[in-house]
Amino acid sequence: MILQDKVVVVAGFGPGLGASLARRALAEGAKLVVAARTADKLEAAAAELEGEVLAVPTDVNDEDAVRNLLDKTLDRYGRVDCILANAFLMPPMDPLTQVSHSKVKTALDTNVFAQLTLASVFADALSETKGNIVMISSMVIRHSQPEYAAYKLTKAALHAAAGSLATELGPRGIRVNTVAPGWIWEDVNKMYFEWMAKERGVTPQDIYDEVAGKSDLKRIADPDEVANATLFLASDLASAITGVCLDVNCGEYHGG
Repeated sequence: MILQDKVVVVAGFGPGLGASLARRALAEGAKLVVAARTADKLEAAAAELEGEVLAVPTDVNDEDAVRNLLDKTLDRYGRVDCILANAFLMPPMDPLTQVSHSKVKTALDTNVFAQLTLASVFADALSETKGNIVMISSMVIRHSQPEYAAYKLTKAALHAAAGSLATELGPRGIRVNTVAPGWIWEDVNKMYFEWMAKERGVTPQDIYDEVAGKSDLKRIADPDEVANATLFLASDLASAITGVCLDVNCGEYHGG
């Protein structure tokens, strides 16, 4: 119960990793706030969670909405200990010399600037509890492939922002870290592997074996494994850790 009675906000709650972050936080004793843009889907998903959960429809790109998220959290629980910043918009999968700059800017709004808004709005409340922020990055910051260029650009910017926030907020007792998952064995990637298998005339297991074979552990992490690493950084077990990026990719890439 490493988060016993901690108030944890999952900003970017949804299927896959967002749901795992929420479930695992509850299992570790947290009082949970979940935030996502679409109210009906958010409330339906939150209703399936077992534990103390507050659902607050929130567009993280809207500063007023983020302030409402803070107000609702404090009204219910009187404090906030951690933000798990999981909001994400997939940029176009095109080389940088061909990509739409306007679409990249839109992705930067969600993947970087929304996270800065969360940090700015919640900073005073987090300083009261000596709380922390964990931002979800990606393994794309560890490699250079043309089709992932815009994706890498947004996550590399997030990585830089998190380091600067750790320095800026550290004197107030606030820790800021990131987690960089690799492939995650969840529904979206399972469907992607099925699509790739059909395109190449092989089986989904062949695709899995090819991708997993690049890692030291010869497998792909599941959402709960990524969530567990994230919650370690969110917990007091990591009380002296700030400004780091924790890779969770079964050893496909080793972070520097």
